[in-house]
Amino acid sequence: MKKKLLLWGGAGIVLLLLSVVVSLSLGSARIPIPHVWGILLKQVPWLGESVPVIWPESSEQIIMKVRLPRIVLGVLIGAALSIAGAGFQGVLRNPLADPYTLGVASGSSVGAAFLILFGLHYALFGIWTIPIVAFITGSITLGIVFRLAGIQGKFRTETVILSGVVVSSFLSALVSFMVAMSANKVVNEILFWLMGSLALRGWPYTSVVALYLVIGAVFLIPYGRSLNLFALGERHAAHLGVQVDRTKRNVLIVSTMLTAVAVSVCGVIGFVGLITPHLVRLLVGPDYRLLIPLSLLFGGIYVLWADTLARMVLSPTEIPLGVVTAFLGAPFFAYLLSRQKKTMKG
Repeated sequence: MKKKLLLWGGAGIVLLLLSVVVSLSLGSARIPIPHVWGILLKQVPWLGESVPVIWPESSEQIIMKVRLPRIVLGVLIGAALSIAGAGFQGVLRNPLADPYTLGVASGSSVGAAFLILFGLHYALFGIWTIPIVAFITGSITLGIVFRLAGIQGKFRTETVILSGVVVSSFLSALVSFMVAMSANKVVNEILFWLMGSLALRGWPYTSVVALYLVIGAVFLIPYGRSLNLFALGERHAAHLGVQVDRTKRNVLIVSTMLTAVAVSVCGVIGFVGLITPHLVRLLVGPDYRLLIPLSLLFGGIYVLWADTLARMVLSPTEIPLGVVTAFLGAPFFAYLLSRQKKTMKG
């Protein structure tokens, strides 16, 4: 297990670094890759003093103040949504579970849209206001989904996704109602949450997401063994020493927190938590001790390239990131759904 983690983890880190450098060079203003390397190395203490400056100052400004904050934020958002998706799938034992299909993303966006509508972005806790409120509304949404899916106090995993879709549709309508009530300027801000984007988000937002991601990863990664045992069923997991209720509660809370902070910063970016864990599962198998940390890594790469496509396809016009991930994720969701139906028939 450790060898496989080191192998795929090392490969993922190399791929991530190369992806960052290539993405930094792409845009309406093309910057040669050697210049990108030089600009990045110039920022390294001690080493930077020996790097000759062979690029115009404008290139350094574009990379350090515009593209790098956006790319780092995209990597963090992808990592957060991916491990959240892995956590939901592990607890619910359902391959179709992710923050988007469970309605948690829509619930979080309701909280963000409400604050924007009434001008309360920074009213309570400054830059932390939207993430905290988004976490609260996302948690309430998850509770409603489980209540709808439950029978006699126990939820049925096969109906959780259906309940999530129903609740998500209702909350999306609620956000649309807020849009209808808004002034023109506020409409644009709320639509930002509906479509998802990394535009106009700098280093302060990156630090917020990074803090939440570190906390979430530290809590979720140790639950890998327990989630492996969940695959045998909750009763078997309990017999093997897993504290079932405590594990479910903790994993769901942390996964909801990660979803909330991603939505509060960048809006609704769907299907990331669905696609990445499945792709990682194809590479390394179903072991959650590998799946969670590698989903974190490859989720960052996935969103980085999805955002690069959003910036480049219709340049200089930018496609919302949520639109790109929906184009990629919806067919994948349909494929997983059809495969699950075949499995049930078999």
